[in-house]
Amino acid sequence: MKFEFNSSEPIYRQVAEQIEDAVASGGFEEGQQIPSTTEISKEFHINPATVLKGMNIVVAKNLIEKRWGLGMFVQQGARQRILEEKRNSFFEEFVVNLVREARNLDISEDELLELVKRGYKR
Repeated sequence: MKFEFNSSEPIYRQVAEQIEDAVASGGFEEGQQIPSTTEISKEFHINPATVLKGMNIVVAKNLIEKRWGLGMFVQQGARQRILEEKRNSFFEEFVVNLVREARNLDISEDELLELVKRGYKR
């Protein structure tokens, strides 16, 4: 985990994103216990309440679950839900804008597809 303390993005949101990214990449597998609030706060010198606030975002999304007395665990299907959310976000944030800009430049759909294919070959 890496945190940008000078970023405009709040630390608790960075905590949530770091956990989600670790689940999406397989760093935390489904069913696996993740580091505790205390472990994260001590290792990265972050207030435990801030870490907990970030973890609660991930809990609210049903990606991790609290098991009282045991800790936090990645829920089954969490990776797929995260990837689906990221794909939807990718479409909305990048693809829609890409198509809009292509239209502004009079790039046809076929030409745009060729450009994307060329990008994959790089």
